[in-house]
Amino acid sequence: MLDLTKQRIVITGGAGFLGQHLQQKLSQRSIPQQNMLIPLITDYDLTKEADVVRMYDRMRPDVVIHLAGEVGGIGANRENPGRFFYANMAMGLHLIEQARIRKVKKFVQVGTICAYPKFTPVPFKEENLWNGYPEETNAPYGIAKKALLVMLQGYRQQYGLNGIYLLPVNLYGPGDNFNPASSHVIPALIKKCVDAVDAGKDFIECWGTGSASREFIYAADAVEGIVLATEKYDSPEPANIGAGFEITIKDLVEKVAKITGFTGKIIWDTTKPDGQPRRCLDTSRAFREFGFKAKTDFDAGLKATIEWYRANRDKLKYA
Repeated sequence: MLDLTKQRIVITGGAGFLGQHLQQKLSQRSIPQQNMLIPLITDYDLTKEADVVRMYDRMRPDVVIHLAGEVGGIGANRENPGRFFYANMAMGLHLIEQARIRKVKKFVQVGTICAYPKFTPVPFKEENLWNGYPEETNAPYGIAKKALLVMLQGYRQQYGLNGIYLLPVNLYGPGDNFNPASSHVIPALIKKCVDAVDAGKDFIECWGTGSASREFIYAADAVEGIVLATEKYDSPEPANIGAGFEITIKDLVEKVAKITGFTGKIIWDTTKPDGQPRRCLDTSRAFREFGFKAKTDFDAGLKATIEWYRANRDKLKYA
């Protein structure tokens, strides 16, 4: 087991949604704040090799947890396929190569559920990862992230780099991204419903048919899985991080509407894509290998996220 209290830990994307939750979780593990090193985007462009080299020179990490990514919902993926592939591939490429050169003790790559094939049998098992092409709207992003799994496995085999690869399902929770241009489904729905209630609107519009299903994990649970894996998991095989349930988008919309108090009409824009038909993970490897099991009740997590949005929306700024 890796004692994280004695390591200098770089968290890329540490100032973002998941990164802030990870910092809180590490603090609960008695990791000194000075040992949590966050390369801010204003100081380092991690798609550029020179900036990554400079970051490693200055921060001198023992452990790297790579959360950073350029990512968004279906709309953002459709508009930025080239950028999403390049940015995510370039960041991982430079960060892993420098980790090898500097012999870091552990490199933790947080991948994406979008790496799975479009028609993966449910629940998704890690061994299904290569059995087909990802859903088309997010394939460039998913394939860029999946390529980093191959890179880590190759670097482990040739150079002995201890790199692990985690596959978290869709995240949600307080502090999520509510920017309508790039948000994922839960914050997008919360914003639509809460804003509609406050504006007295009698309808909201949602993409697709509502028939697609998704699994969601509360961010505080996800980071518990990441920390446990960082401490205990040393296998080259990827590991799913999920909550072990699925819900259709239609049922999700109705649930968010009920909790927010929105009683108007839900209009489905069926000219827009549903995305991947189903998503639900087999999480048995994570439980077996490093003792992770999600704990947060979905309704309770949604309520906490809705309360956070209501309390903070006036401070949120969208570019």
